[in-house]
Amino acid sequence: MTHLLEKKIGGAELFKGKLLHAFRDTVELSNGQVAAREYVLHPGAVMVIPMLEDVQGGWELVLERQFRYPMERVMIEFPAGKLDPGEQSFQCAQRELREETGFRASSWAFAGSLHPVISYSTERIDIWFACGLIAGRRALDEGEFLDVFTATPTQLLEWCRNGTVTDAKTLVAAFWLQNFLSGAWTLDWSAGGC
Repeated sequence: MTHLLEKKIGGAELFKGKLLHAFRDTVELSNGQVAAREYVLHPGAVMVIPMLEDVQGGWELVLERQFRYPMERVMIEFPAGKLDPGEQSFQCAQRELREETGFRASSWAFAGSLHPVISYSTERIDIWFACGLIAGRRALDEGEFLDVFTATPTQLLEWCRNGTVTDAKTLVAAFWLQNFLSGAWTLDWSAGGC
């Protein structure tokens, strides 16, 4: 696969903001030609799939509605957030679940990772399942506004199918959830599982 590799031969920082850190690198292609590559350096993030057991023994999912400025609309998504400097993925998952929804979880399972925009970002999102949820008080960040609500897995899958949900990480979460609930995929749960 060495014929696919590119070698960095130079680069420059384009922008450094609170969230985004953009670069333009010069690379040598395997055929000797030179090209430019622009990308965003990202610290990484987590997404949590919180599951509440309902009275019939099924599952309710804890979701959020949040206005996303670049999209100019309210989006439905799972709780998520970026890693703070020095923070581990599991710590971030616990913090984001508590801050955004007020819930704490007694059992956790790491599902995997996704790279949402490989063409221009280094972002990696770790996917965590959480159950044994205990309600508490939210602690939203300054300037953060979102609604927390529940939906069934069937409702979420229908929203994914009909285009109501278009957020990439939530679509991947629905894929994981569907495979987990069907028994096709297993998870390694802490503290007894769900």
